[in-house]
Amino acid sequence: MAVVEDSPGADAHPSASELRYRLRQQSVLSDFGIEALRARELGPMLQRAAELCAEGMTARYAKFLERCPDRDALLVRAGVGWPEGVVGGVTIPADLGSPAGFAFKTGEPVISNHLENEERFRTPTFMAEAGIRRAINVVVEASGEKYGVLEVDSSDEGQFETADIAFMQGFANLIGVAIERQGAEARLAAAIEHQELLTREASHRVKNSLAMVSAMLNLQMHEDDDPRITRMLGDAQARIAAIALAHDRLWRGDRVGVVALDELVCGIVEGLAEQAEVDIPCIILAIEISADIAIPIGLVVTELVTNAIKYADGGIAVALGIEADEFVLTVDDRGPGMPAGFDIASASRDSLGMRMIASLSRQLKGAMSFEDADGGARAVLRFPDPRG
Repeated sequence: MAVVEDSPGADAHPSASELRYRLRQQSVLSDFGIEALRARELGPMLQRAAELCAEGMTARYAKFLERCPDRDALLVRAGVGWPEGVVGGVTIPADLGSPAGFAFKTGEPVISNHLENEERFRTPTFMAEAGIRRAINVVVEASGEKYGVLEVDSSDEGQFETADIAFMQGFANLIGVAIERQGAEARLAAAIEHQELLTREASHRVKNSLAMVSAMLNLQMHEDDDPRITRMLGDAQARIAAIALAHDRLWRGDRVGVVALDELVCGIVEGLAEQAEVDIPCIILAIEISADIAIPIGLVVTELVTNAIKYADGGIAVALGIEADEFVLTVDDRGPGMPAGFDIASASRDSLGMRMIASLSRQLKGAMSFEDADGGARAVLRFPDPRG
């Protein structure tokens, strides 16, 4: 690494005070490293870099000059010690005529300890007005491109030394890494947002498509006089409506791929109750779970409530809660009760609905049972807590 300077480097045998000074710089650099890794916003991070860099160099003035993408200039993006209006309001040409411009163009650190007598560079007006006598500049690179220049200035006599370059370059490297990380996080956030938008759009389209299919089945039901065909079309319509409702909750929800279980299940029950013109109380645990789990639960509820409406005289109730780390779904009715010797495995051979209930129960890794209870029947599905 070449260093453009107008004074000799540090003494080969540093004094005790020089060693303390360098150790202090390392401590400041270490502190900034932690802050840079935690930083979520670029502006405050650059400002903190200017403050700590000035502290480590025992200088009053420091600034970060950011490349202006629309023109060949450097903007004072952050800084310490400068009058109001300099930070965020002053630009200098990104050419070879100033220490910062020279560092940016060549990519090499620049030390100028005698700006008042400098023949290589011009001193920017705002620096001259502040009485700046010496400056040290290093380039900040991010993602393989020059992003800006970190500069420390002093109006005091003395000199910046070649050894100060290591301290300054450490700051520049940390700034570059932080800028790259924040850029990567921004791109990732944008990609996730785009993916969420696509997922919501897909769920919305699926919901609309299923609603159209449901409407077509409803029309077909009213045109067919065969009670068996009408019942089968009604069952299919209820299943499609349950899936459509899940997708409706998916695209409307705050979190992609997650639905509120109580809203989904009670929404399904409400729709079935409205069609049958009955009242069905629904008490469901208010939690959010993934759609992969919610949809099978919704379909099981659809089958059980549909059966209860068909065979019971009324008094249907749906509930879902937690018992001993298990989810417990119950559908009660006040009908004739279960047939003698009822067995779900045998019933599945003759009933599509029972086959679906058995299959969905296995999908949820649960166990389904039917029993007589309180003058009617009770269906109980127990399955592991899907939240883990």
